[in-house]
Amino acid sequence: MISKRKLFSAVGPFFAAILIIGAIIYSPINWFSKPSANAIHKSASSMSVNVLKGNNLKNEAMESGKYLPFFGSSELSRVNAFHPSVLAEKYNRPYEPYLLGAPGTQSLTHFFMLNSMSEELKGKKIVFIISPQWFVKEGVGDPMFSLFYSPLQTNQWAMNLNSSDINDQYLAKRLLRFSSVRTDTELKILTQQIKSGGELTQLDRKRAAYNFNILSKEDQLFSKIGITSKSEKISSKTKQLPDNYSFTELDKLAYEKGENATKNNEFDIADSFYNKRIAPMKGKLKNSQTKFDYTVSPEFSDFQLVLSQIADSHIDAMFVIPPVNKLWSDYTGLSTDMLDLFSKKINYQLKSQGFDHVVDYTDKRSEPYFMEDTIHLGWRGWMQMDKDLQTFLKDQHKPAYNINSEEFLSKEWQENTDF
Repeated sequence: MISKRKLFSAVGPFFAAILIIGAIIYSPINWFSKPSANAIHKSASSMSVNVLKGNNLKNEAMESGKYLPFFGSSELSRVNAFHPSVLAEKYNRPYEPYLLGAPGTQSLTHFFMLNSMSEELKGKKIVFIISPQWFVKEGVGDPMFSLFYSPLQTNQWAMNLNSSDINDQYLAKRLLRFSSVRTDTELKILTQQIKSGGELTQLDRKRAAYNFNILSKEDQLFSKIGITSKSEKISSKTKQLPDNYSFTELDKLAYEKGENATKNNEFDIADSFYNKRIAPMKGKLKNSQTKFDYTVSPEFSDFQLVLSQIADSHIDAMFVIPPVNKLWSDYTGLSTDMLDLFSKKINYQLKSQGFDHVVDYTDKRSEPYFMEDTIHLGWRGWMQMDKDLQTFLKDQHKPAYNINSEEFLSKEWQENTDF
């Protein structure tokens, strides 16, 4: 009897907690309050998987109107004194950057985030950084897609469909390539129906809405767990900047910091990155990228989903195309002609559909200290982006989009290198 009591006292609280959590999640009543302003602030710089896959924190941030969303990937995690979050805090900008991306996030993940915030972002401005490295032959890989795959946002997309259009059918076809979707029997059946152009029944949408409701409560309960904010690091970096903003003076300072940070290699790469990522295998990397190609990829059509969603929500977007460090590409054999062709192709896809706010830094590949490493914006790159951003934020011109999904979702466009 004593041993049973000890066992119950040991495991009883655990099972009680499980029962309470289950009751909260499956209850028809929403017991949760909105996230606090402090929780949202911490999430803005966290780049946490919970935040990206969820709605609770990021949607509330967009609703508040205090945050400017930056969509991108690994470059957003490179926090130095000239990072957008640091500049915004130091110079008391009327916005705080909300970083929506992480290493491995690509167009499909960004589409679902945009779709999940369609109401909160309607008519607002965003920044979207396009990485040429996304556009490889096979597009986003299964492990990376699955890491950021959000059943919550996927059910949200499905429950709002009345009848599928060309965008939905393409997306459904893409989703069925990934193990995280194929192993979800219910969602797999629903996605197959959308892919075929079949109209979803009222029951289909109700089932998706029910799943969305349950997953939303899980998101509200768990979204704050594991968030590691960069806010302290951001605040500490502001101390390196002068009190008054001057682009000329800050660009000069960025040059100096870049010069001081790149002493141990011939590529103008930050010493810390070079020591950790390049030096141990440098010899193996020479001429290792001669066959890399970013001009033929399903990612171009995945990106079209992003553009269609931006247009549907009447969002005004500034697109940023970073360069590749020329000193590094010369060493690895990465073709600058190929990179120039990628630039022309993505610019055509954007501008032919009315996306006019495009800052393309492809031709700045040789600018000293524009990059921090091989492919990520650095000291002077962030400063140039900040200058272009301030111009974009002041522009009140409303974009007029002319979406052509039939062309840009096609296999022909994915493979087109002559246009």
